[in-house]
Amino acid sequence: MLSPRLPGVELDPLPVPEGLPLGLDELARRRFDAVLFDMDGTLIDSGPVVVRSWFRWAQDEGVDPALLAGMHGIPSAGIVERLLPAERRASALAHIDALEIADTDGIVVLPGAREALGALPAGRAAIATSCSRDLARVRIEATGVPAPAVVVTATDTPRGKPDPAPYLLAAQRLGVDPARCLVVEDAPAGIAAGRAAGCAVLAMATTNRVPDLVAAQPDAVVADLGAVQLCVGDDGVRVAPRG
Repeated sequence: MLSPRLPGVELDPLPVPEGLPLGLDELARRRFDAVLFDMDGTLIDSGPVVVRSWFRWAQDEGVDPALLAGMHGIPSAGIVERLLPAERRASALAHIDALEIADTDGIVVLPGAREALGALPAGRAAIATSCSRDLARVRIEATGVPAPAVVVTATDTPRGKPDPAPYLLAAQRLGVDPARCLVVEDAPAGIAAGRAAGCAVLAMATTNRVPDLVAAQPDAVVADLGAVQLCVGDDGVRVAPRG
């Protein structure tokens, strides 16, 4: 389970999710042309790097680290825009990018991620991440996660989650209708992006509390990708409980 704690910032620990899965029976009846995955918190656990890098950044930039709470899933540019005046944003964004790119210690693949990606043939999967292109490349290489050919990053679109642009672009690059896509997400901002794109959304309770995920109105909530399996047939992709 990923932790939302920042050094020196008092946050309640993330509880073990209970009562899951939610909504999976209904979602399992649907068929999809493609699955669009978020990356951090969905496919990989980059939590230790995120905490170290952003806490260091906050110290260097004179920002109260407590203001970073609840920002998961929002691109770095969006966070910087919320916290700093316009004249400081370019240098501050370059600063956090450099800190995160330089640190890959402790990044691991989350349960079920390799199996989920491996189950989907070419053209059926994409990643849409709030990372920059360089940061996404570094984290993919560090974990060896089997990334699909289509990877949409914050570098590729001027508007990040919760805007639907990343998922709309991922569907466009795959040549599929967003309404026929399943988005897999761990953050309310990403759930909002998937819903706004017209996709179905499967939420992972890896970085956020279940009530906060439910409030964002995904179609289903599970603990992580290890709880489900993706099955490919002539009629498309379906998601089913594992085991």
